[in-house]
Formats: sequence, C-alpha cells, structure tokens
Amino acid sequence: MSADSVLAVADWRQRTHALYRTAQEAPDPVAAWTAWRAGRDAMFLEHPASPLLPEDRDGFTGLAFPDYDPAWRFEAEVEDAEPAHLDVPTGTDGVVPFDRIGLVRLDGVGALDVWWLGSYGGGLFIPVKDATAGKPGGTYGGGRYLIDSVKGAHLGLSGRRLVLDLNFAYNPSCAYDPEWACPLAPAGNRLAVEVPVGERTFHEE
Repeated sequence: MSADSVLAVADWRQRTHALYRTAQEAPDPVAAWTAWRAGRDAMFLEHPASPLLPEDRDGFTGLAFPDYDPAWRFEAEVEDAEPAHLDVPTGTDGVVPFDRIGLVRLDGVGALDVWWLGSYGGGLFIPVKDATAGKPGGTYGGGRYLIDSVKGAHLGLSGRRLVLDLNFAYNPSCAYDPEWACPLAPAGNRLAVEVPVGERTFHEE
C-alpha cells in the first residue's frame, strides 16, 4: 500500500470520528443527523478515500435517506449473552476476529448482538440487517452498520447503556465498491421487521 492511500484512509477515519463527536454534541437528534449526513455526503464526493467508484461520483448528489424519525432512536442496556466468536475474512484487513459480549433489545424491533473487535485497539461493532435488505428500494443485502467504534461510528455509551439510532444506520464500503470485503450481519443481527430509516441501497441488487 502506498503512503498516499494509507494516509487518505487515516484521514477518512479521523474525519469520521469528528463527525460523530459533532453528532454527540448537537442540541438534538435531528440536528445531529442532519450534520452527520451533510458531512458524509461531502466526504463521499470529495475525499480521496471515498468508497464511491469514479463513475459514481459523476452526478452524485448525496446518499439516499428517508426523513428522520425519532421513533427509531433507542437507549438500550447491554445484556449478558452466551459467548460466541466470529472470524471474518476481509479484503483489506485479513481475518478480523469478533467476540460477542452481549446483546441489546430494541422495544418493538428485536434484539441485536453486540460484538467486540478482537484485534489491536478493539472496538464495539453492531451491524443490522432488516426485512427490506436486498429488496428494491430497500437496504443493502448484506446489512448495515449501527456502531463501529474503532472507526469512530458511535453515538454514546454510559455504563452499559448505548445510544442506538437506526436513522444513522449506514452501508459498509462493499455496498459501493465490490473490491471491498466487509464484515456483514450475522444471524444474531438480523431483524424480522422492516426498518424504514437509515441509508437505503446505493446500487439496486
């Protein structure tokens, strides 16, 4: 990997951390989400580490999101769960290990496993795949990410309580560029309900 590409990725992650810090400090969830969306759209269009293919940058006007719906914002306690382990092959980071540390229950929605990234530095990881995944006008077939704290993507943690706002659910890089191989939602992170908020599919599948 060249120094330019590595430094571009490092800068992308630094800007992502800053976007989520701004969201955490915003006066209300709608303002947080609006600023986060604007920042991501700018990064996708202009940043050298954008996962958009060159042909997709032409005419790009922003990622597809429905309007913000406060009914899909939760604060949930991380409950104990049976230990589980995943080794996920990726295109850029080798085999990435995850360990289940618990689960969260979202009222009227379902339960999601909470994972810990077992490689250097660690981090919380919560993907989500809902009933619209892979359907026309729905969400990315492999699922989306709610929390990926090693890359700065989280909205707050207090003790064992996590802020989980599905309006912030976003697509992994492999949704834009097939050269990427991303950790996707395992069985414990699949919901039987449709989630009508968060980022929609970029390319129809």
